Amino acid sequence: MNIGDRWSSPWREITADDVADFARLTGDHDSLHCSNSSASPFGEPVAHGLLGLSVLAGLGSDHPNAATLALVGISDWQFEAPIFFGDRVQVVTEVAQIQQHGRRAGRVTWLRQLVNQHGRIVQRGNFVTLVATRSRARHLTNQEHTQRGTLPPR
Repeated sequence: MNIGDRWSSPWREITADDVADFARLTGDHDSLHCSNSSASPFGEPVAHGLLGLSVLAGLGSDHPNAATLALVGISDWQFEAPIFFGDRVQVVTEVAQIQQHGRRAGRVTWLRQLVNQHGRIVQRGNFVTLVATRSRARHLTNQEHTQRGTLPPR
């Protein structure tokens, strides 16, 4: 992994059901997000901004396929444009910074952008994660295969 490396995720459609499920999960039932709403300043209902951020986090988790140990921060997050029901989005990720974090991990700052089907950036900002080095990632993978189906002791 090097500074400047880039990946794109697969596309995902944001549906009215996704928005309704997110509203039920979070309790955010603002009329902006109701499928029959005319209250939106955008002329039609929009998805929750945090739904877009959550979808971005999920889509970006395998692109790249890094051995992530922890999400430690999100910074400079911008909600640039609305996400409408039926929009298709994908995540574009670029390595912005890498710092050593102990002997077996790195602290990686990723520039992440959520892009819609029209090529418009709807959200952007930085995710900061701890990522295992190759040797630690191999150890974690081997450990996972031998302990499958068991929970680690607390």
